[in-house]
Amino acid sequence: GFRRRARVGVAWVGVAGLGCAGAPMSGLGLEGTQELDERYLMRTYKRAPVDFVRGEGALLWDADGREYLDFLTGISVSSVGHCNPSVVAAISDQAGRLLHVSNLFYTEQMARLAQRLSDSSLGGRVFFSNSGTEAVECAIKIARKHAHLRGLVGAPEIVSFEGDFHGRSYGALAATPGMARNEALGPMLPGFRSVPRNDAEALRAAVGPSTAAVMLEPIQGEAGIFPTSEEALLAAREACDEVGALLVLDEIQTGLGRTGSLWAYEQTPVRPDVITSAKALGGGLPIGACITSPAAAEVLEPGDHGSTFAGAPVATAAALAVLDVIDEPVLLRGVREKGAALREGLAALDGVREVRGRGLMIGVGLDDGIEAAAVGADLLGRGLVVNVPRPDTIRLLPPLVVDSAQIERAVGLIGESLVG
Repeated sequence: GFRRRARVGVAWVGVAGLGCAGAPMSGLGLEGTQELDERYLMRTYKRAPVDFVRGEGALLWDADGREYLDFLTGISVSSVGHCNPSVVAAISDQAGRLLHVSNLFYTEQMARLAQRLSDSSLGGRVFFSNSGTEAVECAIKIARKHAHLRGLVGAPEIVSFEGDFHGRSYGALAATPGMARNEALGPMLPGFRSVPRNDAEALRAAVGPSTAAVMLEPIQGEAGIFPTSEEALLAAREACDEVGALLVLDEIQTGLGRTGSLWAYEQTPVRPDVITSAKALGGGLPIGACITSPAAAEVLEPGDHGSTFAGAPVATAAALAVLDVIDEPVLLRGVREKGAALREGLAALDGVREVRGRGLMIGVGLDDGIEAAAVGADLLGRGLVVNVPRPDTIRLLPPLVVDSAQIERAVGLIGESLVG
């Protein structure tokens, strides 16, 4: 029932000899890799004790040859599956012809991808970046300049919900309320305020003449998979319209088929002025995009923003291949159907309090007394990769090409872990 154009896409067949199945195994092994990591990498991540060396579809293998079922996909990055043959073919072909030129010149892949993203969403213009955080930075610039262009005098404000996550650069960090309270990283960029999640009245009260934008996630991902209510989205849209502010939806995790439509906003009653995208867009390569409606398309001018590597030929070629796979009615319908089956199976398990989310973006709330971190570690030991965004929740982001047998296997492993 969602608007989609028919398009011929290539999924897993017809590209013989490509993929990662024949990739060489790591020579260091887990212990050797851990030693180098401990000595030379900054300690910004707590890593699980696994050294992954190969992936195919919904499966991963570690340096010892052990198989894992991946229900995290690099945090919603490898949504078309690890080493999807179509994406591998596009990368290989483009890498053999041209890796990089400056954005001072044209490249066909970048122009074609911009058209594809615009036509499939808001119909305006696109700025390419290397990450979701950078796409958010672009959206912040657009919002602030748009506010000044409409005659705002003084400092423009951006309003978000508690629990939203928009990135870790100083602009995106300031729009991420929970992380912005880290005083050791202060002072933060001014001009940001937050209200309680899904509190429509508080949101309306926070939006006023100085508001440049309301920036929200359609479904909060890093917070533990909490959908934004239709009431709150409508309140945001109406409040923005009243004062001339922009509605920005962060679709970095929800976009590109994750919820069962190409963009999550298509399943809501609102249409934003700006969306941000990244994660799944490159099929594993770093690329992000800030996409506008026509009303916000002309805000940025030459010199306002830029990026050396953004929109490079290899990343944009990969993204075009990703869209060929994802932007298909059959696949998107499958995401909705498989997501419903996964949520139903999880809800029936002992130890599960609630199941949140949409499509294949799922948060599993556990009963009191069950530590999600312990469950996540146990599942990794059983060969299932999940994520723990909060003490009472495990997060599931399987590839959109996951099959029914793999879903049943994952539900079974989670059930065993909860009762074991």
